[in-house]
Amino acid sequence: MKFTVDKYDRYVVIEPLTDKLNGDTAASLKGEFMLRNTGGQRNIVLDLNNVQETDEAGIRTGLLARRLCKSTGGLFILTNLNEPVKNYIASLGLDKYLIITPNIEKAKDLIFGNEIRLDLKEAQS
Repeated sequence: MKFTVDKYDRYVVIEPLTDKLNGDTAASLKGEFMLRNTGGQRNIVLDLNNVQETDEAGIRTGLLARRLCKSTGGLFILTNLNEPVKNYIASLGLDKYLIITPNIEKAKDLIFGNEIRLDLKEAQS
């Protein structure tokens, strides 16, 4: 599966260039999440702008990314979801577990808020 990766100072945006996020396509994303996390990126934004449908295997990849980011104090954020994908995530009860934003700007706001909190916490130690 092809995807774009845009690296920024405090986060990375990964955008799959496919209309289906399923078990077949999720494997390469899983590797990318692990690579980015072990490379020092604790905040990952998965931009699903092109994704029209997903399945449980595709969503499980997001759960892995969430665990990776959380273990380093970071955030994993899903953004630009269409209604069918949003509804599918909600039907699994994961909309309360995963962070979902309407766009990348909102994701950046959450990341920078979290980074400020972490910086303040570190300064107090």
